Amino acid sequence: MRVVCDFDLCESNAVCVGMAPDVFDLDDNDYLVILQEEVPAEREDELRQVVASCPRSALSLE
Repeated sequence: MRVVCDFDLCESNAVCVGMAPDVFDLDDNDYLVILQEEVPAEREDELRQVVASCPRSALSLE
């Protein structure tokens, strides 16, 4: 499973960064960067919560 972002929807609110800073970050221009696309099985539930918390529904799991 991997985490994906629709960058056309993303407003870089950084909710995901606050919830999983080892997976998401903002670059120097405040654009979202996915640091770890592949989601380990033991973190799937956690990342589902992060995806569900995105205010613009820009994140998804595939």
